[in-house]
Amino acid sequence: MPNLSGKNVLVTGGAGFIGSHLVDKLTTEKVRKIVVIDNFFLGKLSNLKEAKDHFDNLLILRHDAEDYDFMKATLKKHKIDIVFNLATKCLPYSFVNPEETFMVNVNIAKTLLQLLRKKYYKTLIHFSSSEAYGSAKTQNIKEDNPLDPNTPYAAGKAAADLMVMSYLKIYDLDVSIVRPFNTYGPRQNEGVYAAVIPITIKRIIQGKKPILESDGNQTRDFIYVDDVTRATVDIYKNQKTRGKIINIASGKETKIKTIISLITKILKYKGKILHKPERKGDVRRHCANIGLAKSLIGFKPTIDLNKGLRYTINWYLNNSKS
Repeated sequence: MPNLSGKNVLVTGGAGFIGSHLVDKLTTEKVRKIVVIDNFFLGKLSNLKEAKDHFDNLLILRHDAEDYDFMKATLKKHKIDIVFNLATKCLPYSFVNPEETFMVNVNIAKTLLQLLRKKYYKTLIHFSSSEAYGSAKTQNIKEDNPLDPNTPYAAGKAAADLMVMSYLKIYDLDVSIVRPFNTYGPRQNEGVYAAVIPITIKRIIQGKKPILESDGNQTRDFIYVDDVTRATVDIYKNQKTRGKIINIASGKETKIKTIISLITKILKYKGKILHKPERKGDVRRHCANIGLAKSLIGFKPTIDLNKGLRYTINWYLNNSKS
């Protein structure tokens, strides 16, 4: 079975939310070198402070992972064995710049697949998104569920996944696709383009009313970030995952209004909630079937929603600038 010991690893989007937590996880896996490539669209150097403090051989490069020549030179110079591809532009940005949000996913996948095909590195662990499915047509979404993206971001993710799978059918490539559902936890972007959990926490900390869009009955499958990064490493380590798309989620459906209620309860907020219309392109239902992850890597979430929200809220309370 593959292992990470002594490997040179590259993480695109490694200064972002999930990417930085993955870098933290990789520092515990006896890798030889970690190279982070991030254009810092939303990534932060501060997200990598823990990794830098605990791992000497960490290199951070500010650049776009779409750049073929740069990626080729970097892979060659640092003798990279494995690429974890998490670079993207976030979903809300697709309402501002739909073309760029779509194309960045496709262009990065194209660059990494070309370089993998030409053997500049050995293994690609590619990050997808549950948004590629669109709204759930069945109670639990399996990996073979039809793709029906609601936004340019989701369409770009779906297109990149299809490109990866098409290369797999033609070339003998060592690739797995991780498809996480709604990941949350410390360091999630709480500024521009923030998701529901960090923006709700931030607004309450700042003395503002939390926002509920639509009726609040839209659902998501929330998964704590440490469970996602642990699963990602386990997916790399298990050769049976190659050529497969694997859902990583809690397998539980939670209403958005329930999430906001839990956050207000933990923060002891007693005020009113600001109601806004439904956001265009918003997925109505999401709940994953995680049977494949269970069978292949023995995946089981370890942090439940209440505990994960408390961890997350405590982090924002300790790191808030307001």
